[in-house]
Amino acid sequence: MSKNKLPKTPYKTDEQKERAEELLNELYKYYPNPHCELNHRNAFELLIATILSAQCTDERVNKTTPALFETYPTPELMAEAPLEELEQLVKSTGFYKNKAKSLKETSQILTEKFDGEVPKNMKDLLSLRGVARKTANVVLGNAYGINVGVVVDTHVKRLANRFDLTRESKNTNKIEKVLMALFPRENWTDLSHLMIHHGRAACKARFSTPSNHPICKKYGRRCECQSMSSD
Repeated sequence: MSKNKLPKTPYKTDEQKERAEELLNELYKYYPNPHCELNHRNAFELLIATILSAQCTDERVNKTTPALFETYPTPELMAEAPLEELEQLVKSTGFYKNKAKSLKETSQILTEKFDGEVPKNMKDLLSLRGVARKTANVVLGNAYGINVGVVVDTHVKRLANRFDLTRESKNTNKIEKVLMALFPRENWTDLSHLMIHHGRAACKARFSTPSNHPICKKYGRRCECQSMSSD
């Protein structure tokens, strides 16, 4: 199976969906303004920022992109950029040689094939260098308001397991399908942001003491931050 091809949507009971909707409402209560934390002014900037965010924090990307977009604000200009200059501009995000190539080649494809516009569908987005399903979901959901899937990053993967939404711990495509089956489509983009906000604020990967957050206490059936001792 292709890494970007999703497995069949699993069946979920009304009880499972009801629990998921209750969890969603609780997340909205504690994080009422779910949003993408990558700074961007348009779909092109979001696409580039998301490519740079691979194996890198949003904070670091947000410190890198202002100079990048000031120098190369459009696909046309970035497509013509010397590769060495792109490498220097994005060096602090890590894996900068591959990322610079992705930025340049993606910009070339946007310019030559899509008239300088970022596509509004999954198939065309996946034809761009450096773009897999996760990146495409980010762009479609946040730049265009199109809910095609759920962004599954390390926080979403961790919380999906801790909240006992899935027993799948590795395959992000399978996790995404489970979340798509449990939650209403109109909330898919928000869901990722809500889980990321909670993962960063309360239900972190490593704890010295339990978080004692109400959401973790109520829904964290497999939540390590609730099961561990505070001694």
